[in-house]
Amino acid sequence: MPGEIENSEIVRDPRPVVRKFLARQQQEGLGAIVRRSIGRFELKYFDPFLALDEFSVTAPAGFPDHPHRGFETVTYMLQGAVTHEDFEGHKGTIQAGDLQWMTAGRGIVHSEMPAAQGTQKGLQLWINLSSKNKMIEPRYQEMLSKDIAEVEKDGIKVRVIAGDALGTKSPVYTRTPTMYLDFTLKPGAHLQQPIPVSWNSFVYVLEGEGIFGGGDGGGASKLSSVTAHHLLLLGSGDGLEAWNKSSKPLRFILVGGEPLGEPLAQLGPFVMNTQEEINQTIDDFDNYTNGFEKAKHWRSEAAIALGF
Repeated sequence: MPGEIENSEIVRDPRPVVRKFLARQQQEGLGAIVRRSIGRFELKYFDPFLALDEFSVTAPAGFPDHPHRGFETVTYMLQGAVTHEDFEGHKGTIQAGDLQWMTAGRGIVHSEMPAAQGTQKGLQLWINLSSKNKMIEPRYQEMLSKDIAEVEKDGIKVRVIAGDALGTKSPVYTRTPTMYLDFTLKPGAHLQQPIPVSWNSFVYVLEGEGIFGGGDGGGASKLSSVTAHHLLLLGSGDGLEAWNKSSKPLRFILVGGEPLGEPLAQLGPFVMNTQEEINQTIDDFDNYTNGFEKAKHWRSEAAIALGF
């Protein structure tokens, strides 16, 4: 198209949009509002991704003390701030643009509560761990907004949370190989972003309206025009092609990951490979053993303040 802004990345086989749906609001935690796209009844699991929530929380609502085992949570703040506390004594606040990549591993109990006035907004992605990593020690990778690589080129801005884009690579280590990119396209911009062929990938639109897709159809949408709060599952191919043909900026995340291809057994915040392992996890949590020892006498400051 004459006058169209181009990105130099080459995608020879663009991934088609094979599924699209709107993430509708629901209540979660203590009065928090989330738009869940992965992890709801239409899409329980998209290997290796267990859940994607766009959350909105205003004090005193929040996510008080709760456990995890067997996966990672990635929290990316869009507005406001959230304070995290856990039974290992780790405490910190992430603000707009900041990232926390938490490996729950064998077990963690933590809280996530508003830390600023007004409404706090962000994204939380749950990434499954392979069987060999499910019982590793918990750990964190945290990055302030100023430390997240940001590149602008040809009307495209990208924040490289995990993986690489426009010649820039994130230092975040992902046990399950993962890419997580926050794109903003100016009006007229055209993006081509490579994705490893064997990976599953999706787009979640945060602001504006864009056109996504490609491929030869094959029963899937060749091109799909999408607005905010929609999730797009991408089919096979070597990358994403997207256009902003509107008059306003388009912002979306592109997430991809290498499928684990392992059996899945899940009970809420516990994600293992077999029902026997889930049963053992429940016993461990109930009896404060095998990674949950410190849960017996721990309450977060936020829970104590709320009278829990």
